[in-house]
Amino acid sequence: MRSAKSADSSTPPRIRACVSRSSASSPTPLTNSIDRDASTEWKAPVPDSSVPPTDDRIRLALVDDHKMLLGALTEWIRNAASDINMVAAVSTWPDLLTHSEFPVDVVLLDLDLKDNIPISLKISTLKTTGVKTVLMSTYSEPNVVREALAAGALGYLVKSEDAEMIVEAIRAAAQGDSFVSAELDLALNAGDVGGAPKLSAQERRVMALYGGGEPVKAVAFQLGISEETAKSYLKRIREKYRVAGIDVGTKVALRKRAIQDGILISTDAPNSF
Repeated sequence: MRSAKSADSSTPPRIRACVSRSSASSPTPLTNSIDRDASTEWKAPVPDSSVPPTDDRIRLALVDDHKMLLGALTEWIRNAASDINMVAAVSTWPDLLTHSEFPVDVVLLDLDLKDNIPISLKISTLKTTGVKTVLMSTYSEPNVVREALAAGALGYLVKSEDAEMIVEAIRAAAQGDSFVSAELDLALNAGDVGGAPKLSAQERRVMALYGGGEPVKAVAFQLGISEETAKSYLKRIREKYRVAGIDVGTKVALRKRAIQDGILISTDAPNSF
């Protein structure tokens, strides 16, 4: 799942040429003045080419053996999210491990690669190198999703779902938070239907701050995430409640529900809406 440089603002000292005001005397050569002030001459700092510029975007690798999908997803993600840097798009597991950009921040990994390598081993390998995993699959059966999440994947996406969810899942994983679609979440927690949806710890924090009256920008600042990531969390929170049959479409409704579900303690009125 996710930041920014100062420039040298010093001003070069003026080189003063001493010119005689008397028309009878010869002017002092400019070169003499330059020589006298040479020790104080300003020189622009030379950038250290060995230090690469800072790039705090989420470094993403995509692994899928369907090359048309691989190309389409690569292009879509690059155009859809400025905070995500697609650094690798490969079709096999070995290609990922030997890629010059590996390890990355997040890997979007096809669960259905036909290589006979257990998904649990892949996820374990990625975790060892500090890489977060979001799985994609054609399967949406709850037991398959549970096994993937139990193996250590932070996100699970069904390929038939909206492409926008990919960006949300990547951002969540980069923050160390889990992600499944609202529909999958409902299927995984079918026994809890009728109650509040299950929210991740970060989703609860976002709901508490936003429901408490903070604007999205302040929520993002307090949690150390980007504004776009904060918006993604709010969108996911509302979608989970919608699937559970609960409307939190407005900030007032979300605040009331946060209080009702024990996420927010009711004290004073919210700061603003």
